[in-house]
Amino acid sequence: MKILYILLIVVLLCLAAFFIRAKLTTKKTALTDPFVNDSNKRDLVAVISDLHLGADLAYAEFNDNRKPLENFLEKVRVSSNIRELVIAGDLVDEWFVPATIDTYQGKDQASFVKRIASTNKEVFDTFNRIIKEENIKVTYIPGNHDLTVTKEQIESVLPGIAQARDIVQGLGTYSPADLPQIAIEHGHRYNFFCAPDPISNQSVAPGTIMPPGYFFTRIAALHVQQLCKTPSDTIPAVTPNSSGNESQNLLYGYWKDWQFTLNSFPITNKFDEKIITTNVDGFSGNYSINDLLPFQSTPGGTLDVNLYKGIQDTWKERQKINKVAVDIPTDRAIKLVADPKESDNQAVIQYFTNPDSDKRIVIFGHTHVAKMIASENLDGKKTIYANSGTWIDRNADNTTTNFVVISPQGSNPTSQTTVKLYNFQNETVTKMAEESLRFE
Repeated sequence: MKILYILLIVVLLCLAAFFIRAKLTTKKTALTDPFVNDSNKRDLVAVISDLHLGADLAYAEFNDNRKPLENFLEKVRVSSNIRELVIAGDLVDEWFVPATIDTYQGKDQASFVKRIASTNKEVFDTFNRIIKEENIKVTYIPGNHDLTVTKEQIESVLPGIAQARDIVQGLGTYSPADLPQIAIEHGHRYNFFCAPDPISNQSVAPGTIMPPGYFFTRIAALHVQQLCKTPSDTIPAVTPNSSGNESQNLLYGYWKDWQFTLNSFPITNKFDEKIITTNVDGFSGNYSINDLLPFQSTPGGTLDVNLYKGIQDTWKERQKINKVAVDIPTDRAIKLVADPKESDNQAVIQYFTNPDSDKRIVIFGHTHVAKMIASENLDGKKTIYANSGTWIDRNADNTTTNFVVISPQGSNPTSQTTVKLYNFQNETVTKMAEESLRFE
């Protein structure tokens, strides 16, 4: 009996050591693995954005990162702690197509979306496997590069995916279940070049909502394809209108945006060449860069423009249609159109310092600049803004293969909701930033 008693004690001690070691291992894993937590609950929300999946790998921004994305999605799929994967815009890319190329190749948008799915078959197969297994909810929010892609077209390649869409086509804001104080959207709603524009060009392309950023991107894609370093043409000189008219001053600011764009992304074509092939969203013609540039007959004279005529006067109305909560002055919107920090600022303005907003965590994509910023709302409570970065192959001076993980607070009165920003470059997980707060 004594021997049996001693054996029983030994067994119990071994079991205790095993469970303690297992618990410590779980905690250590939870600290180092973004897809695991120590709560044994399926409660994590992962956010990715700006995948920019293209139909043709000859010019798509996303190619080399296809295998890393597949492996990332597989880690999400097998996680027992992730409850939702949110795709915060620019999943498929209808914009980054060199200007001279027929986007739909003589077909239509629906076939174009299916061609993207075929080109990126392994990625879509993994998405679809996650959706079909029903352990993890997958939610899509539209961005500007998939602005006019419809709910039905996304459903055709990702059957069963949840979609967070506003009434306005091309926009969406999403709060995960039981997390109403979190807002996730792409962020293009607040950008003069990228927000839906249902006002301009209606006589040219009835029903269009394409903003000028679409044409900018077509030119930028051509620049990348041509590897052009020196422009073959000169931007026609424009000077401020001598009258001091506010509308004319704004149009001059709009011209400066285009001047910056064309200097930053030179092409080998002349500016009067009808090189921009459309057949997209109501447009059917071919257009030149000069069709987009404001012009004037004499120095100091009246400025005018062919495409987007009067765009400088309709921004306020456009914001109202697009459900922008806090009005952004037109001069500010035009001046800061290319500044990624303005998206960060708008997260604060539209949500944290807006007295009508109760959101304390906001996640945008759009800028491709992954970051996290903590601040306070009008009540002095901590707020967190995160940008989920991008997955394009090359991202200038910024990282790529970024994602965000939200860990909701538990029932413990001291626990907090935690937001972590990660990088998956070279398939190595690196934590870039972390912030926490508590919802009362």
